[in-house]
Amino acid sequence: MGALLVVGDVVTDVVARHRGPLAAGTDTAAAIRTVPGGAGANVACWAAYEGAADVRLLGRVGVEAAAWHERELAAGGVRPRLVVDPQAPTGTVICLVDESASAERTFLTDSGASLRLEPADWSDALLDGVARLHLSGYLLFSEPSRALVTVALEAARARGVPVSLDPASAGFLAELGAERFLGLVEGVDVLLPSRDEACLLTGLTDAAGAAAELSLRVPLVIVKQGREGALVARAGQVCARVPAVPARPRDTTGAGDAFTGAFLAALLAGAEPEDAAAEGCRAGARAVERVGGRPPLLE
Repeated sequence: MGALLVVGDVVTDVVARHRGPLAAGTDTAAAIRTVPGGAGANVACWAAYEGAADVRLLGRVGVEAAAWHERELAAGGVRPRLVVDPQAPTGTVICLVDESASAERTFLTDSGASLRLEPADWSDALLDGVARLHLSGYLLFSEPSRALVTVALEAARARGVPVSLDPASAGFLAELGAERFLGLVEGVDVLLPSRDEACLLTGLTDAAGAAAELSLRVPLVIVKQGREGALVARAGQVCARVPAVPARPRDTTGAGDAFTGAFLAALLAGAEPEDAAAEGCRAGARAVERVGGRPPLLE
């Protein structure tokens, strides 16, 4: 059925789970773990976990953590191609998770080497045997990786490889600007925004209206709504509303990545988008019951 190639960020997550508001100026008790993360890497691992037989990842890391990330990705069933940056350290994200507020998380992000991917890191040979290309939206938030996105999109179009993209961050998206973002992703086949990202991109407050509007610019739009499930939109209309799967959240970090990985694995296996979105909802529910953004390691 062909491989999935993911191009995106590989970072180190420091997850701090606390209960109640942070106590300014003093200590707040927390359970702290350091785990591998990054939206692109998480998507790749979840796709492998959900059954995609050949998942590949292009990312950029610093010297200090390259070997660890390569081992973790391989253990997750992913074939990594990590460019080792001689100057910048591996990206690091501090994930503050409030366990008393539905495990909602706040990120403090130092993208480090992850946003230094550049066209020189790309080779058209990366698409050999690839059935789908997925791009992490974080790539659009720096000049070098924006240039890489342009090169990768052109190469995929030349080979007839469909491309999906997840906007990744409402905060960074607001800084980039909606129209600029939509111009940069012209030619993408599948867009997978969260509710907040879809509304930000359209200026609408209704998720369904935002999904429909975006589907006039991208052939297939899947809006991820967390506990409210997902919307599937094509040609200016919402054509399916997929219910969420009940879960008891511990950490919502990576839930959207889990959805995307499972969704893409299902598409690779021949599922229709509505059924693939249902698989995404199931994976998202599993993800929020775990700490960190990755699935369990494959046996």
